Amino acid sequence: MLFTASAALLLAGIVLSAGLGQLVIGPAEVVGSLLRSVGIPNGWAPDDALIEQTLWQIRLPRVVMSLLVGALLAVAGAVMQAVFANPLAEPGVVGVSSGAALGAAASIAFGLTFLGGWTTAVFAFAGGLVATFVVYSTARAQGRTESVTLVLTGIAVNAFAGAGLALLMTVGDSGSREQIVFWQLGSMNGSRWGEVGVSALVGGAAVIAALLLARQYDLLALGDRTAAHLGVRVERLRILSIVLVALLTGAAVAFVGIISFVGLVVPHIVRMILGPSNRLLIGASALLGAALLVLADLLARTLVPATDLPIGVLTSLVGGPFFYWLIRRNRRRAGGWA
Repeated sequence: MLFTASAALLLAGIVLSAGLGQLVIGPAEVVGSLLRSVGIPNGWAPDDALIEQTLWQIRLPRVVMSLLVGALLAVAGAVMQAVFANPLAEPGVVGVSSGAALGAAASIAFGLTFLGGWTTAVFAFAGGLVATFVVYSTARAQGRTESVTLVLTGIAVNAFAGAGLALLMTVGDSGSREQIVFWQLGSMNGSRWGEVGVSALVGGAAVIAALLLARQYDLLALGDRTAAHLGVRVERLRILSIVLVALLTGAAVAFVGIISFVGLVVPHIVRMILGPSNRLLIGASALLGAALLVLADLLARTLVPATDLPIGVLTSLVGGPFFYWLIRRNRRRAGGWA
């Protein structure tokens, strides 16, 4: 039921998001254009060239990018929570998104283009990877992850990344400043098919790898010692998972900026419904994360007329109260997070 509801929500979000805007396109025309693009002739497809250009050059790249980003961040959150055995772990909360943004901002501010169109994405991946290793190495003590240390390290990484972004804005030119502000707020505006392809290629491979490791994550929940007795190479699994989280987060934020709380909210919703089995959890998180971010981007474009709101602001408005409710809910339980 959850998979069916998420898929229906995603399809409805795609059709609505592709059709609504300053130029309104009917749902039938959207569906008809999509069917014609895969070689299915139909009478719904629009004949107006302006509508076709609007759909395929502006709306659909943005819709697909929001779908990918939502799925990748949700899977990154699910993997982090499994590896760290901590319900607070999420790319935004523990500073991975900020690290990726700082890496991308550095490439923008210094005008680095030696890798062509991949330069920003590679720097975002490197920044996310460094932030993840810092958080992991600091939070691990005597064979286990300290929850409080994890959150405090995330706060420190976020603060450092924020200071770094401010410094880069100071030393950069006006164009760099605009792009760095874009990074801090997050937006799907201006997404292009080339960028979508990069995110899909890198992120898709990381999602497949996470699904293949799902069984080992289930064993890891039994404790490091038990998992090791059952054949799991615990430290190798954690290091590989750190690389996967950096890939997922880097692919998600490389072109759209920081989007908070998706990786925290979505896995918790799925876990409350389906339970802790990681194979179902990762798959359902990807689907629900994609649906929610497509709808969030639709709201960002249409909530205020003639204004494109930063999508990171909307996700924080939803994620912040959920985070607060999560803390209150677990404090009422005996032992709290422990």
